Amino acid sequence: MDNSSAKDIANHLAADGDRFKELKAFDDSKAGVKGLVDAGVKSLPKIFIRPPEELLEELNLGRSQTEFPVIDLSGIQSGPDQRKSVVDTLRRASEEWGFFQVANHGIPAKLLNGIVHGTCEFHELDAELKEKYYSRDLSRVVRYSSNIDLYQSNVATWRDTLTINLMTTYQVEPDELPEVCRNAVMDYIDHVTKLGETLFELLSEALGLKLDDLNAMECAKARNFVLHYYPACPEPDKTLGTRRHTDPSFLTILLQDQIGGLQVLRDNQWIDVPPVPGSLVVNIGDLLQIVSNDKYKSAEHRVLANRIGPRISIACFFSGVIAPPKIYSPIKELVSEECPALYKEFQVGEYLKNFYSNSLDNSRLQKLKI
Repeated sequence: MDNSSAKDIANHLAADGDRFKELKAFDDSKAGVKGLVDAGVKSLPKIFIRPPEELLEELNLGRSQTEFPVIDLSGIQSGPDQRKSVVDTLRRASEEWGFFQVANHGIPAKLLNGIVHGTCEFHELDAELKEKYYSRDLSRVVRYSSNIDLYQSNVATWRDTLTINLMTTYQVEPDELPEVCRNAVMDYIDHVTKLGETLFELLSEALGLKLDDLNAMECAKARNFVLHYYPACPEPDKTLGTRRHTDPSFLTILLQDQIGGLQVLRDNQWIDVPPVPGSLVVNIGDLLQIVSNDKYKSAEHRVLANRIGPRISIACFFSGVIAPPKIYSPIKELVSEECPALYKEFQVGEYLKNFYSNSLDNSRLQKLKI
């Protein structure tokens, strides 16, 4: 799509009062938020502006600079005392925060820089080169889109995404990926998958389970990689990069660049998750909160929009087994007469179906409460 077409879309979004038509015009452009930026928009189209009641409600939530937990994983191979220290820190962070950062995780800095660069390169391709990847079909292995809940939410957010869906096929062929980020994506998938399996071992140990229990449950099998691009926003106070939500996963590993904007909700305050060079952000997902019987916490989080950009982040969601359907429930070793099961049995596929049919900020955890 050329610049004049993008400007037509931007003008249409500004002039048309019918929300669905605005959404459809934006979606049909297949150019995402980046297309609006390229068209030179100076103010936000109406579909991106948060309603006044939402902004008013947010005044009740504070912001804090509380120190964020960082865990040095080099200690897990340094002897039993150091490993115990890592596991204890991990337990506290998972129970109290549901979020932490990991340093010395074993993924080379060159690869981290490469995947950030490759993500940026893809999203900054000419619109017509990205168009063939654009789709709202969640079953596609490789797809590019803007706002996964575009038609379900009451307001759009300032973000585009390239998704690599390994939820049922479990692997991607190199030639399915855009050439500009192909090698970096393939290498990153391998490294993050191994890191995820290591974290599941530590999380099992922290729960008092056998080292391989969470991996034996195949928590790391289905994976969804999202390569996010948040362009500079002309009016960041009126919108968000990502709405507040919890993740429909067992575990999420996130690489964010140095711009920042990620926040986690704790004690009714938004806490900034500061970018730490070379580190990765890890958070507990809904599914791990359920199977841990509320031992671990799936915390709400969001991403602010920013006048500076683009901001790049890459997340991997570990989601267990979808096909063939597998039943998950609170782990029996964590259930007792004093601490009964708090959740019903569930299937990941059904949980995700419910997640994707609603707005991102519509929590699903309560629906499984006993």
